[in-house]
Amino acid sequence: MDDQRCPYRLDPAGADLHAETAALRAAGPAAPIELPGGVTGWSVTDPALIRRLLTDPRISKDAARHWTADLAGEIPADWPLRMWTDVRNALTAYGDEHARLRRLIGPAFTARRIRALAPEIERIAAELLDRLAAHPPGEVVDLRAEFTWVLPLRVVNTLLGVPEEMHDAFRSTIGRLFETGTGPEEAVRNAEAVYAQLALLAEAKRKDPGEDVTTALIQARDEETGTGLDERELLDSLLLLIGAGHETTVNLLGSAVVQLLEHPDQLEQIRQDPARWPDAVEEALRHQPPVANILPRFAVEDVHDEATGLTFARGDLLVVNFLAAGRDTALHGEDAADYDHTRATRRDHLSFGHGVHYCLGAELARLESRIALTGLFGRFPRLALAVPAADLRPLPSFISNGPRELPVLLHGRD
Repeated sequence: MDDQRCPYRLDPAGADLHAETAALRAAGPAAPIELPGGVTGWSVTDPALIRRLLTDPRISKDAARHWTADLAGEIPADWPLRMWTDVRNALTAYGDEHARLRRLIGPAFTARRIRALAPEIERIAAELLDRLAAHPPGEVVDLRAEFTWVLPLRVVNTLLGVPEEMHDAFRSTIGRLFETGTGPEEAVRNAEAVYAQLALLAEAKRKDPGEDVTTALIQARDEETGTGLDERELLDSLLLLIGAGHETTVNLLGSAVVQLLEHPDQLEQIRQDPARWPDAVEEALRHQPPVANILPRFAVEDVHDEATGLTFARGDLLVVNFLAAGRDTALHGEDAADYDHTRATRRDHLSFGHGVHYCLGAELARLESRIALTGLFGRFPRLALAVPAADLRPLPSFISNGPRELPVLLHGRD
């Protein structure tokens, strides 16, 4: 990097994440960066270093305890990414507090509960595919708007027990959660809109409990402490579950569709051997992680990494760059930028995190993706992109990684 790019200033709108990531990787296993609002930190790009840091007890996600710059009053109250540091749930907790919150929300994503959702996911997918089939031949359809975005939201609404009359409001507010190019005022408005919907959901479930995760969280009591979630923890935990159960799957589906359409030979191999669908999903996770960058983490004390010679000072903010880790040539080979579902290292990715903060929604995302992709390509065997893949617009985010729209021709090109 030249002197003007050190620290490297991240593009808030995430216009070219891969070029940005390549520059950061070239700077070493971790590089100084500047986030929106002039906040500085590190982008950690090396997968081995990421694994070490994510299992190091000296690395925290709790800004309220360990972000020295914020504790010193150096970070503006209207910092546009504050929602990512101020939430009080298992995503941002540390130590015993993280263990307590994880115990309370963990039952929402047990293997048994996820498996039980499979018939409902299949029903939702079939309904949405029927709607797609109603489009006339030759019409360009935004597959994201009508399928890959809607299906995960319908699933998470089922999981949380969101009443039918709240679905549209959830759809309009959740879509703005991951936009990182917004200004302070808009970021505040987005956060307020989301919390208003979460509060309404909690109120509805208190009045009319059901066999759903929101009701379970309201009623949950930790066996070790005898306490439940307070109101802030409840709302923030619901927010976490929505993020874990929705955004990752939306981007995973979109990226997988693009890559399979761009690699018809691989798609045909999978058609001939449906047992390969899980491989297609894992390679999509490696090749285009649904979350490009995740923040924040903080050094609880000075942390020196012997393998790289890097030292992270107490209070330093760390951004984990999953996109860089997925394209690491030392791990995945010189062709790491290529999609190949037969790649030996396709499962050796960090797209759902690592260590105690491993994504609760990982298996749900995998299940939804297998069902959705199998159904989509089975129903529309001539599915084709309506524009070159290079022309697809990315989401306005350096956190969320996926196409903003997905224009397709359901019945192929004439």
